Amino acid sequence: MILHFDKVNLGLSDFPLRLDLSLEGNIVAVFGPSGAGKTSLLDLVAGLRKDASGRITLDGTVLQDNHQSLFTPPRLRHIGYVSQSESLFPHLSVRGNVTYGLRSGAERTGSQMDSIIETLEIGNLLDRGVQNLSGGEKQRVAMARALVAGPRLLLLDEPLSGLDSALKEKVLGYLRAIRDDFSVPMLYVTHHAEEIMALVDRVLVLDRGEVTGSGTPGEIFRLRQVPEWVTSNQGA
Repeated sequence: MILHFDKVNLGLSDFPLRLDLSLEGNIVAVFGPSGAGKTSLLDLVAGLRKDASGRITLDGTVLQDNHQSLFTPPRLRHIGYVSQSESLFPHLSVRGNVTYGLRSGAERTGSQMDSIIETLEIGNLLDRGVQNLSGGEKQRVAMARALVAGPRLLLLDEPLSGLDSALKEKVLGYLRAIRDDFSVPMLYVTHHAEEIMALVDRVLVLDRGEVTGSGTPGEIFRLRQVPEWVTSNQGA
């Protein structure tokens, strides 16, 4: 994945989000405290915000270019988005939620969908209502629905938020399987350093809309390219 931001500026309530860089890697973390602008960055990539200036490209494809009045609608970006709230359809079963992605013209075959269901271990959940699922189960269903659509990029907004330690480790294992088995690049939002060390290969550090660090996890944490809140809020 090569995600390029060229002089992107998005006004937020307390500060602007400014991005002028390229992100490269299989799994790139967007790291920072709550309110740093991390989710807004994902929304820009997904096409959920049209009020930013600048140019955004993904692997050479233009997603947005204000100078040329170009804006690719979300449905045409082929980008999966798993939000903190999972956003599952409550009136559909697990099976209905997972297969919903096929309605958008996804190119997954039946065997590929079966592989996704097997990898995420949700085969025994398919006939259940989503209201009866645990937090970890809901996250796996949301990931499966996004993968079935055949995304070129998967956006994950704090997917481990609200899970206990045992469930976090299990879901991290599923994310590694997605990385290894389906070769889908990910942009992963978190404010927990331990998740980054366990999963990602590149890190972008955001604080109040400004990029304050960029590099490998080892470079970011060993060389202290992070603000004070990192050491004072570990595990918060």
